[in-house]
Amino acid sequence: MLKHFGIALRLTVVSIAIFGFVYPFAMTGLSQAVFPYQAGGVFVKDAHGSIVGSEIIGQSWHEPYYFHGRPSAAGKNGYDPTSTGGTNLAPTSKKLIDATKSAIAALKKENPDATLSVPMDLVTSSASGIDPDISPAAAYYQVPRVAKARGISVRKLTTLVQGAVRERTWRFLGEPRVNVLALNLALDRVAPVSGVRAHLRR
Repeated sequence: MLKHFGIALRLTVVSIAIFGFVYPFAMTGLSQAVFPYQAGGVFVKDAHGSIVGSEIIGQSWHEPYYFHGRPSAAGKNGYDPTSTGGTNLAPTSKKLIDATKSAIAALKKENPDATLSVPMDLVTSSASGIDPDISPAAAYYQVPRVAKARGISVRKLTTLVQGAVRERTWRFLGEPRVNVLALNLALDRVAPVSGVRAHLRR
């Protein structure tokens, strides 16, 4: 009995040491060496030097004069970086189908002047729930609403979105995308509105 207890105790101590200390510190050091920019959190500052978010963590946007990101199922109220995750509902789930239909209706009501097809990433949440990017189609879909709310031309705003599109990583990984926070900060510089800093610094 004591022999088995000793083996179990040693295994526990070794496992804690390896997986609780050695592995996390090794991975942290490796990530900081190979990807120092991403490992540091990629914090983004506004024109006043205040941190307004992270380039790799999506956040909630509701104001009509901002571009909105993907819906989120992370945490109780969504966009919780400490509780990332998707809905985990199957494609045939009635709950998922009903939620998507509801999201489509809300999106169309919010963007009455949109002429493009509804982008799927604006009505479905990502696997993480904190996806910081949207597809170019999702950004272009919102242009009429944002242009109207900001009082600028659709043409000027479309040009801004075009400049914000990021191509595939290394030309073959992923899809073209638009970082929502970066786009909204660029929008603030081009066509600022009152009360914007209050939102960004929340």
